[in-house]
Amino acid sequence: MTAPKFKKIVIFGVGLIGGSFALALRKAHAVDSVVGFGRSASNLKQALQLGIIDRIGQDAAEVGDADLVLLATPVGQMAELMARIAPHLGAHTLVTDGGSTKSDVVRDAYARLGGKVAQFIPAHPVAGAEQSGAGAAGADLYIGKKVVLTPLPENSAESVARVRQSWEACGAVVSELTPQQHDEVFAAVSHLPHLLSFALVHDLAQRDNRDLLLSFAASGFRDFTRIAASSPEMWRDICLANREALLKELQIYIAELNRMSEALAAGDAAQLEQTFRAARELRAGWTE
Repeated sequence: MTAPKFKKIVIFGVGLIGGSFALALRKAHAVDSVVGFGRSASNLKQALQLGIIDRIGQDAAEVGDADLVLLATPVGQMAELMARIAPHLGAHTLVTDGGSTKSDVVRDAYARLGGKVAQFIPAHPVAGAEQSGAGAAGADLYIGKKVVLTPLPENSAESVARVRQSWEACGAVVSELTPQQHDEVFAAVSHLPHLLSFALVHDLAQRDNRDLLLSFAASGFRDFTRIAASSPEMWRDICLANREALLKELQIYIAELNRMSEALAAGDAAQLEQTFRAARELRAGWTE
């Protein structure tokens, strides 16, 4: 058997994203040792019991001899983590992340990693679920899923390739965008849908007859609101981190709703059908 690509990996945030990364690399025989850090002692203990990590990290100096460090926490925690690990990073240690926004994470990297920023290769695994914590992790989470790298000018081709290899070992399909491109794209196709889903459920939650309404909700409501079961903390951070692009998309969506409202008020059947037909055609031709 060939030697694993990574002798030691350190993961900050051993939940769905970080835990699945570890399990997938283990399944691929691509890692020897995994050290886990996190805010919840019970979650880390569960990760240890589930065989996701080999041991619980005690000191940030653990990163010194690591081949790769994954920051898999909510994006709002990453600046502090970068500042914590920066003094201890070994010369050959690479750092990547699993954040759903990139421009803010890149700004934090330049501010907190300083002269070691070339060792940070930003990434976004586009593979989520509504569950969280170590118990939600699975070795197959990334198979066939997209991972977007947003390399920095300071990154060497070798460093980018090595991080790419780590995600490909998990079964992911890796592509590259600039941080700005990434945030504009995901504001439209991910962040806005989550905002809308949370807003609809929040609207119903405030109504006196919400129990009656929910008793008649069926598959359409379930499908549209599934993502409102996601982590409030994580999506708070994502929305604030990408608020400029998200506000732009929200205004475009509000204009679309206004056009539909006007057509509905006018009884304009042709306009409503045209809108629905165009939407159906695009949706029918889309494959994830």
